Amino acid sequence: MPAARNIAFLASDTPLAQDAKARLTARYGDFAPEEADVIVALGGDGFMLATLHATQQIEAPVYGMNRGTVGFLMNEYREDGLIDRLEAAEEEVINPLHMRAIAVDGTAHEALAINEVSLLRAGPQAAKLKIYVDGRLRMEELVCDGALVCTPAGSTAYNYSAHGPILPIGSDVLAITAVAAFRPRRWRGALLPKRAVVRIEVIDPDKRPVMADADSRAVSDVASVEVRSEPDVAHRILFDPGHGLEERLIREQFV
Repeated sequence: MPAARNIAFLASDTPLAQDAKARLTARYGDFAPEEADVIVALGGDGFMLATLHATQQIEAPVYGMNRGTVGFLMNEYREDGLIDRLEAAEEEVINPLHMRAIAVDGTAHEALAINEVSLLRAGPQAAKLKIYVDGRLRMEELVCDGALVCTPAGSTAYNYSAHGPILPIGSDVLAITAVAAFRPRRWRGALLPKRAVVRIEVIDPDKRPVMADADSRAVSDVASVEVRSEPDVAHRILFDPGHGLEERLIREQFV
């Protein structure tokens, strides 16, 4: 990326992240995100997602340094040589998912998700879901603990834990993955073109309540959820050379 003269440092509330911010701002200065050439996020993956959502209207790319747990979206934390690292960083551009959830009471809720949109049972009984793709009914009834639609960037998160596929960065593909499917018991999910529109309807939502979640933005008691890629929003993420999302996705498959 071009010269990073003005840096905005954002940190999660943890003592580790706050201490890192104090050290880095004392050394490199600190600008408001709107005035910065680059935003440095200090925390874990959850904080990185929150930072990307909060700054999506700002042109500056986001470079994360891990002061959290997993740090899949983050770079290694080091205080020395930050300017050189920023200027050498490689950029990945990802589009989020757009979720439109209709609650049982008829209210509509919209949110963007960088990783995934998930539907999860909210009661003691399994959820029953009906899945449409581009307006065509593809699954009459999925009995499960939930289901999710994920992006390539989010395919190593909840999707991978639910035994979904890892998707290469840059692939124009979305994945639908069931969470603890009971029927069809052996359904392995589906890969769809990025342009596909997925609609999931909840069967008998009063008896079998379901919640929807888009990157921790939760909606209770949903009747249906529509998910599509949002090409008009582009998140710019910076990684150290040789450690971008593509390399991380490949490496994750050989662990």
